[in-house]
Amino acid sequence: MLRPIIAIACVLLVAAIFFAGPDQRKRLFRESRTALYTLVSITAVSDSEDRARKATDEAYRELDRLGRLLNFYAEDSELSAINRNAGIKPVQVSPDTLEVIRTAVYAAEQTEGGFDVTVGPLVRLWDFQKKTIPTAGMINQAKEHVGYKHIVVDTAASTVFLDKEGVQMDLGGIIKGYAADKAAEVLMKNGIESGIVAVAGDIRLFGSQPDGRPWHIGIQNPRQRGEDDGLLATVFLDAGGLSTSGDYQRYFIDKGVRYHHLLNPQTGFPQNLCRSVTIVAPTAALTDSLATGIFILGPEKGLAVLEQMGMGGIIVDRDGRIRMTDGLKDKVQLVGDR
Repeated sequence: MLRPIIAIACVLLVAAIFFAGPDQRKRLFRESRTALYTLVSITAVSDSEDRARKATDEAYRELDRLGRLLNFYAEDSELSAINRNAGIKPVQVSPDTLEVIRTAVYAAEQTEGGFDVTVGPLVRLWDFQKKTIPTAGMINQAKEHVGYKHIVVDTAASTVFLDKEGVQMDLGGIIKGYAADKAAEVLMKNGIESGIVAVAGDIRLFGSQPDGRPWHIGIQNPRQRGEDDGLLATVFLDAGGLSTSGDYQRYFIDKGVRYHHLLNPQTGFPQNLCRSVTIVAPTAALTDSLATGIFILGPEKGLAVLEQMGMGGIIVDRDGRIRMTDGLKDKVQLVGDR
């Protein structure tokens, strides 16, 4: 996911400062480290630096644990065990692996396969640095091994089975959000009442700022034209997840056509109905996966699905029009005259 902007300037300047407000003892502590092969920032509000540091350390350990468990490239991960046994037999897995894969299948079902953790064979055909466009034959061949319906989850037996040989799962489109959720749970279990976990662009937040105000999350303008045009909107939240998917980070333009990394699993080509999609939902695992899936569905169907699910969304369509779900309108401030 792309990286929303945490719009609290003081957070970017210092690790911990005092805030005026109902409880002046509360301070905001922020630390950034590398985890899950990306930059992770954890913000904790506490009246104790020692408690905040210990909770933050524990949260990073949880991120490392999940990274080992769900690593696509590590031979000893549970995900690799599932992939090795595709078409052979079900694999018994831990509760975390079962939960994240169940959520991935749920997101796929809700978005008509727009989000699909088996899309890897298609993704690997594209090279956005070398501006490689695969042929129709290459895409058709790769599609033979794509399809979330090949994922069979048996909750009672705690097993996952890929029922076709050659099908593989890559959880890169959901693991960051899921990990943010789990890290936030660790913070709360360690006495942190308010905080933010940002795993790259996938955010899980809870509580409020030290002065009692909701958190302010900035959403990037997908067609930034200058330094003063970088922010599309600010979202005011006190709980849940937030993620953005857009066509403006990994892309190239060839003969006037924008090719980007958000592929439609049914066609193998980039979907061109939206510029960006931001999702607000109870968990970051849902926002991470649904941001991609709703992007593929497009603005009309995407908004209808979000309204039906009770989730929030801000969609910038391919013509630059901004649309959003009804329940989110009172929590969003658009920048300028948008």
